[in-house]
Amino acid sequence: MALKIASRFRRLLQRPGSIDLGPYERLTQLVGEAEESVVSLTDEELTEAVAELRTTGGLHEDEQIEFLALARDAGKRAIGERAFDGQVVGALAMLQGRVVEMATGEGKTLAGAIAAAGYAVGGRRVHVLAVNDYLAKRDAEWMGPVYELLGVTVSHVGQASTPEERREAYQAEVCYVPVSEIGFDVLRDRLVTDVADRVTVEPDVALVDEADSVLIDEARVPMVLAGATRNEALDDDVVQLVRTLRAGVDYEIDGDGRTVALTDRGTDKVEKALGEDVNLYDDEHLDTLTQINVALHAEVLLRKDVDYLVRDGKVSLINNNRGRIAKLQRWPDGLQAAVEAKEAVPVSDSGEVLDSITVQALIKQYKSLCGMTGTAVVVGESLQEFYDVEVAVVPPNKPNIRKDDQDRLYLTVDQKNDALVKHIGEVHETGRPILIGTHSVEESEQLSDKLAAAGIEHVVLNAKNDAEEAAIIAEAGVPGTVTVSTQMAGRGTDIRLGGKDETHDKDKAIELGGLYVVGTGLHASRRLDDQLRGRAGRQGDPGGSLFFASLADELVTRYSVSSGLRPHPDDTGRLTDRKSLGVLEHAQRVADGANAELHRTTWQYNRLTGQQRAILLETREKVLTEDLAADELAERAKERYDELVDEVGEDVVKAAARRIALRHLDRRWTDHLAYLADLREGIHLRSLAGGIVHLKPIDEFNKSAIASFDTLIEDAWKDAAETFADAEITSDGLNEESSGIPRPTATWTYLVNDNPFGTEADRILGRLRNAIKPESVSEAEEILPEEFDEDDLPEELRDADDSDDADLPEELRAAPDDADDADDADDADGADDADDAGKGSKK
Repeated sequence: MALKIASRFRRLLQRPGSIDLGPYERLTQLVGEAEESVVSLTDEELTEAVAELRTTGGLHEDEQIEFLALARDAGKRAIGERAFDGQVVGALAMLQGRVVEMATGEGKTLAGAIAAAGYAVGGRRVHVLAVNDYLAKRDAEWMGPVYELLGVTVSHVGQASTPEERREAYQAEVCYVPVSEIGFDVLRDRLVTDVADRVTVEPDVALVDEADSVLIDEARVPMVLAGATRNEALDDDVVQLVRTLRAGVDYEIDGDGRTVALTDRGTDKVEKALGEDVNLYDDEHLDTLTQINVALHAEVLLRKDVDYLVRDGKVSLINNNRGRIAKLQRWPDGLQAAVEAKEAVPVSDSGEVLDSITVQALIKQYKSLCGMTGTAVVVGESLQEFYDVEVAVVPPNKPNIRKDDQDRLYLTVDQKNDALVKHIGEVHETGRPILIGTHSVEESEQLSDKLAAAGIEHVVLNAKNDAEEAAIIAEAGVPGTVTVSTQMAGRGTDIRLGGKDETHDKDKAIELGGLYVVGTGLHASRRLDDQLRGRAGRQGDPGGSLFFASLADELVTRYSVSSGLRPHPDDTGRLTDRKSLGVLEHAQRVADGANAELHRTTWQYNRLTGQQRAILLETREKVLTEDLAADELAERAKERYDELVDEVGEDVVKAAARRIALRHLDRRWTDHLAYLADLREGIHLRSLAGGIVHLKPIDEFNKSAIASFDTLIEDAWKDAAETFADAEITSDGLNEESSGIPRPTATWTYLVNDNPFGTEADRILGRLRNAIKPESVSEAEEILPEEFDEDDLPEELRDADDSDDADLPEELRAAPDDADDADDADDADGADDADDAGKGSKK
């Protein structure tokens, strides 16, 4: 009870999980005093002084004070930046395992480098986990002179790094690496057949940049290692047939726009086109039905320039959190091939999943965790729940004087865009630099066309030209500049008034009010809105922000309610009544709850898998580094073993036994993962069959997963013994191909949304949304019926509450009766996203 009250009190203060900075501030004063004796040292003496502090047990408080004084002076000497007190406080907090919240432009990069160097001097090895290659390389090179002066080795890893470069980079005391790259390297190392092939080192300290994004937003996206199996090209006749189907007649899209399914009429049309005797739901036509479903999903739900780009003859997915090309991401279950067929580009090879790991499972391997970001407080409770870390909120070096205007809400998207362009034009006439944040490539290009038509000169930064990011960002703070960017919130860079070197009319930019941030729509999380706003008003600069939204925006139509909504806009379509604005707020609250529940559910489903993988890896490690395989096979096939030792020698037999055992352990694990994927996809059907309240899907999943894994290792040894009995083993070693245990001809890594097709339970639970009435709506002002004309509503919101819930289970029909229940139900709303990070349904 006490913990619950404390949690609510923190939430009331908007500081969930934040800690007292008093101890760090007192130590920072001592650092300032110690710095007086450091400034007189030569560079060589400074490096030697740091070397004298080196230990293997971590720096104690007195040693931390001395080190931070040396590091602060090293920053001033090496890159011309002396850490502010706030940066020293941030470094101290990270050295004690906290996630630090520091506003954009407050020097997180230097604070992180000082903390990383402090861990290294204390005998630890640090991975600074970045969100992308660009930031990993930039920060490692930028902070390189500081590390050099402190006598700490530093390196970085990127997508283009070779295995040898990776191996060398990970040996450095501090390595900057994208979180996906370290994850992929861990996956590859799990499948090596020779210790010398490993590239990573034992995980020790993880210092996470953009911590809220990596630890929360990316945590539900599994990293996958796949092995080549077959080409999944779709039948062209199927692709062409799907294009003839009509929305609302031959197929229906659910209200959330996530799933699409054939109607009875559509099924008849497809069967007739395929042949008179075809029944799509016969077992013999299962592959055809699957092709129809994925082709329909690709054609109807996945949008070019929103979900993916076509570039250089390839389909490239767009990372919605970053606004960049997700170079290693693809869709599973034939969907990638369906999109490639849709866009008439060569179909890539498919593969089977050899292993996978989530960001959360990866981070859990580290002994110590800390990080930094501009917006951690909002997810403070989630960071405590999932990672057991607390947030330290460091105040800005100079007060934030940015002016954030109230969101402007409009009835329709067209009215919103008209007002948006008009407002941008008015601000642009003053010469004030403007940054416009959009949600997709498509939206950025449509807005670009509108701005061009209005005679407003501008530059566009999106996934199509992300290579030019640094140059575009460098000029975004120059007076007269208008920059249109996709997902600016995920780019990890700050904008300086007057340009990169602050020499292009900085004073004029300040006089005009600083950078002006305009959002074309609210994000699913207010935290992402705050990240975008944070691009303005850095280090005490003036700035401003304003977000535009409409009742037809995807955020509202997907996550909020229309029950009782009677808007009365002004002549421009703008809505100012509390009821309409309450819908907007409610939509973000539900979306936040949905994403939190998705993270929680992903972790629940992957936790047992991770535990099972750890058990298997323990056996695999003994096979790889000891003689376990030889001992087991000698016991299970003694005559064969002795015979081979006489023929080719014991060392050759041991090596062959090791490779056979490793192959079968890996094969059994691959099959187990495939079983778990199928199990998870259908597990909700069991819960529905038993009554949704009585059977929990996760419990049913765990029960079946445990039963499947129970004999996995023993079965692998039996398989190994059978192979060993007939394997072709000569003095040259094991012939894997002729022995029937070839490894994949190629492997690759990628990111994949967790269960993109969703489940039947997701769709049923999704029907609850309109039964939930937000508190802000219930308290809104009364609007007379005659003031409302339903035709004024966007089409997406008309008749949204006329659905018949008769097919819902009894437990799901009743709406909450009071405000507290409504809040709880808001959290439950996340269930409709729990296993659904994509937009489709597989039948």
